[in-house]
Amino acid sequence: MSDSVTLPIRNSAVDAYRGLVMLLMMGEVLSFGEVSRALPGSGVWSFLATQQSHVEWTGMHLHDTIQPGFTFLAGVALPYSIAARKRKHESFRHMLLHTMWRSLVLIGLGFFLRSLYSPMTNFTFEDTLTQIGLGYTFAFLLAFARPRWQYVALGGILFAYWLAWALYPAAGPGFDWAAVGVPEDWKGHLFTGFAAHWNKNANLGQAFDVWFLNLLPRPSRFLYNGGGYLTLSFIPTLGTMLLGLVAGQWSRDSDERPIRRYVAAAVVLIAVGGLLHVTGVCPIVKRIWTPSWTLFSGGVCFLFLAGFNWWMRSPLRARLVFPLMVVGMNSIAAYLMAHLTIDFIQSSLRIHLWMGVLNGLGTAVEPFTIGALTLGVEWGVLYWMYRRKVFLRV
Repeated sequence: MSDSVTLPIRNSAVDAYRGLVMLLMMGEVLSFGEVSRALPGSGVWSFLATQQSHVEWTGMHLHDTIQPGFTFLAGVALPYSIAARKRKHESFRHMLLHTMWRSLVLIGLGFFLRSLYSPMTNFTFEDTLTQIGLGYTFAFLLAFARPRWQYVALGGILFAYWLAWALYPAAGPGFDWAAVGVPEDWKGHLFTGFAAHWNKNANLGQAFDVWFLNLLPRPSRFLYNGGGYLTLSFIPTLGTMLLGLVAGQWSRDSDERPIRRYVAAAVVLIAVGGLLHVTGVCPIVKRIWTPSWTLFSGGVCFLFLAGFNWWMRSPLRARLVFPLMVVGMNSIAAYLMAHLTIDFIQSSLRIHLWMGVLNGLGTAVEPFTIGALTLGVEWGVLYWMYRRKVFLRV
């Protein structure tokens, strides 16, 4: 999984955007929420804490852009990856087998990371890597289709998924919400009317998981996911990957950065997703990856990509985002570090550095200070890998 050879020509805007996505994920270690609770009167810390947390059900915070961004960029990278393999004269069969292997590795990594503190392997499929792995081979196959059929596939997937949920019976009066992990003080987030088909843990995806996840070895019977996350979300997540695939093809087929096309796509996707939400046809819910969320978040991803393409037009501006590129070019390493090394780094910092001047900053901001130092150590390791051209591949 490691590589130390010369890298092919890369899209620097994609690397910078991927770096931002990974840094937002790694940035959880900054613990804005802890500091905000210690300083309840600070509007700044309150705002930062809000943006570093997921919305309860509908809408979007900055933190909610991480998973769609990572998924979208997996699609953006596909045309570049396929072109590189074609230059090496790899056969379609060889590329397909490699893609299937990559999918299995991503799923396996998701299982591994979700099982770190479990008494046994935790077969759960809502992890970002697992969700991408479940759809990646399908996205690869669609990359060889004409653009028209890619659009048809995207529309067909989202419509069929929406229809299946719309036809599944919504929870009626007297439904036992506590039995599916929805406490009384959370009921304010529940939808009414037609949108009730997308309520937390009372939907088609929940019914599928109660059946499917209990077929697998578990320490106890699966009843519900506390956050409302679902296995079947990989289907509309594939739609996010297909939007990224389109963006990647536009970039490869253009001699210039297709910024206007990105912005136009963003406007259309955000408008359609928002319209579906406000009319109650399909609410925007990230946790269950509704089709309207696929469209809305996909539009946001197009905006980010357009912004980075504009930013990278200037060599001076491009140098300013070099720290992001260091992270973005080694995203798998960054992802693993964020899950595997945090406790070790933080405990080491507290033992060896958390004294004197650092302690004088105050206990209220201690979580942030330790987090910032941890983030610095992680970036330093990624920079060391970058300088030695060591990049983790799947």
